[in-house]
Amino acid sequence: MATLGAYSKKHKVTIVGSGNWGSAIAKIVAENTKQHGDLFEEEVQMWVFEEELTVPRASKHYDAGSKFSTEPHNLTKLINHFHENVKYLPGITLPTNLIANPSLQDSVQGSTILVFNLPHQFIGGLCEQMKDHILPYARGVSCIKGVAVDSEDVRLFSESIGEKLGIYCGALSGANIANEVAQEKFSETTVAYDPPPIDSRNPTPQAGTPKGHTPQSSQLDLTAINEHKDTRGKTSKVKLIVPPSDLPPIDHKLLQTLFYRPYFHVQVVSDVAGVSLSGALKNVVAIATGFVAGLGWGDNAKAAVMRVGLLEMVKFGKMFFGGSVSTGTFTEESAGVADLITSCSGGRNYRCAKMSVERKVSIEEVEREELNGQMLQGLSTAKDVYEFLKKRGKEGEFPLLVGTYRILRGEVRVEDLPDLMEGK
Repeated sequence: MATLGAYSKKHKVTIVGSGNWGSAIAKIVAENTKQHGDLFEEEVQMWVFEEELTVPRASKHYDAGSKFSTEPHNLTKLINHFHENVKYLPGITLPTNLIANPSLQDSVQGSTILVFNLPHQFIGGLCEQMKDHILPYARGVSCIKGVAVDSEDVRLFSESIGEKLGIYCGALSGANIANEVAQEKFSETTVAYDPPPIDSRNPTPQAGTPKGHTPQSSQLDLTAINEHKDTRGKTSKVKLIVPPSDLPPIDHKLLQTLFYRPYFHVQVVSDVAGVSLSGALKNVVAIATGFVAGLGWGDNAKAAVMRVGLLEMVKFGKMFFGGSVSTGTFTEESAGVADLITSCSGGRNYRCAKMSVERKVSIEEVEREELNGQMLQGLSTAKDVYEFLKKRGKEGEFPLLVGTYRILRGEVRVEDLPDLMEGK
């Protein structure tokens, strides 16, 4: 386990985002900063998008004689008073060292580790507000699942954050249903972080990475100390600032300490692209699995779709991020096969696809009726991935991903999926 040792300073951690999953991760982080006071400052700031509300009647904190239940109050005040996010993570007690803060700039001030957990569409605007208020040597971990895809490129949210803020940012993803994690039901996750060479006083050991995958920090090139490679293997545009030598290095061991709980097991790898791609492509596979479930074809059919889907996820990663992607990330880690299994067993993409076949209506109609304004990520990802592949003439290489999109467009029938999977 990491210890402070010769380092005289501690890391300060901020959680940027406070929704369902953001609050669950904040709970974990605050528990660990309190437990590991030799490495981290105990207090954890959590940025909250401010809104007003009263304590809901269903809450254990509801009291008809209390102003909190009869008059609107700021969400941050409610969180800090009750130590519970009564709107987005009701019923879960948050650590007292977790402080809700409505000021983005104030919450990130002086923090050396930034954990991002917010809807991806807000990344650009929030980074613009933050960039002049963070430490230049801060490092980040993005808990935002998926990637941004269009016909021109595939961009990782972690790298978008890193480029906008001028820092290095890794990723966290896995088979993680927020409420189950918050209730301390056993689960596991994958943290992807390839420590930049500039951060390396003691290179991260290979044991924490997929076989055959060496962190770039263990391949230190003193002639390019402020440069690091992006997930395509190219030199990043970001010129990093070296962290102070009196801070513990942010390496695999430290990140394991920050996120691991007895109920939340953590594997740390260096494959940021593989972890991020898994979080996006599994949603398309989940839609295909929901289609065959809706037809009543049973578990054998679902398993067949998942097998082919996993192979295409690996192939996509290798074809477009070959410089950094490891097959083991998809086949061995929570962010890969485990998250795929969860998504194809009961995730919203799976459930809505299944209902669309059963009701004989479009999946968009089910989305409108069932999700209360939330969006199915698999729909946009299927379209974007198809357009990306089509522009490169690679549609034939990914028959399941392309076939799923063609079903969504109404070009072919759900019943044609077995043939589509074979490229017929």
